Amino acid sequence: MKIKAGIQWTLGVALAAAAASGAWAQDKVVNVYNWAEYTAPDTIPGFERETGIKVRYDVYDNNDTLQAKLLTGKSGYDVVVPSTHYASRQIQGGLYQKLDKSKIPNWSNLDPDIMALVATIDPGNEHVIPWGYGTNGLGYNVTKVKQIMGENADLASWDMLFKPENAAKLKECGISMLDEAAQVFPAVLKYLGKDPNSDNADDYKAALDLLKQIRPYIRQFSSSGYIDELAVGDLCMVYGFSGDVMISRKRAQDAKKSYEVNYFIPKGGAPAWFDVMAIPKDAPHVDEAHAFINYIETPKVHAAITNTMFYPNANKAAREFVVKDVAENPMIYPPPDVAKTLYVIKAQPMNIQRLQTRMWAELKSGR
Repeated sequence: MKIKAGIQWTLGVALAAAAASGAWAQDKVVNVYNWAEYTAPDTIPGFERETGIKVRYDVYDNNDTLQAKLLTGKSGYDVVVPSTHYASRQIQGGLYQKLDKSKIPNWSNLDPDIMALVATIDPGNEHVIPWGYGTNGLGYNVTKVKQIMGENADLASWDMLFKPENAAKLKECGISMLDEAAQVFPAVLKYLGKDPNSDNADDYKAALDLLKQIRPYIRQFSSSGYIDELAVGDLCMVYGFSGDVMISRKRAQDAKKSYEVNYFIPKGGAPAWFDVMAIPKDAPHVDEAHAFINYIETPKVHAAITNTMFYPNANKAAREFVVKDVAENPMIYPPPDVAKTLYVIKAQPMNIQRLQTRMWAELKSGR
């Protein structure tokens, strides 16, 4: 009986341990909320293979969507990827945990110069770490636009979008604009000769007046859908993100389309931005979040994302693995003379943020 009881006890302990182990294994999950079109094919599968942690991956296409989730206080996400002009306010609002750098050994791969820029919104680089960065500019179906505007059309000019007579000519072939006020107003302000990060309400009224002049010619406001639409020829001009337009270009090339898709950083300056990884204050899987962030900063992993999505990254050690066609493309890695014309989109005070939101709704409604 003792032997049998011992066997039963041992078996019971083993089953309990197995159940606990199973529960622990099931808990090895990381919930990631990121921008659409922002990984390489093996980014998520590679992490799961290497760590045994399952990734639940959701996407959004503008910062306002992410912020709405965070402000609920129970987002359920472990890693999110805001842009710096939103992240700075979110850090100040206590929405993110401090990163435990001891759990991110790949931190040593980061470019100190880029981290110094990010530190302007995150002192000490305590809360966020870059995923990618890029510019906002103009993407075209070059072939179609030149047919309409002439072979000598200056595609690297903001006039193509912001002059109503030009926008009117391109209405029928389709114009798309990013669906986020904070991404659009800085470019308009700069075009008008004003501070792109102005906190003057009158400057925004002037910007809105200009936008209303071209509003009848804008087919849609989209922060991700334009990628495929530009690639298949349903749009001919977009105000969009640099890497997204480059994705459109690659898809059009792969489909052997008869037209050229390309991206241009307009002369006179364009917005630049960083998207950064952060761990929400209420993240349920903090260790797994750090593991995911560390994996992304593996040089070959981050280089693969840049090679696929055409967004540079802050991982200095990754650069040797970025393919030549991407590393030498001046629209992806702007040369010094272009880089000095760029300006970083900054967070605005709450009164300006509310003003932008109200004006954006007014613009989109066509009132």
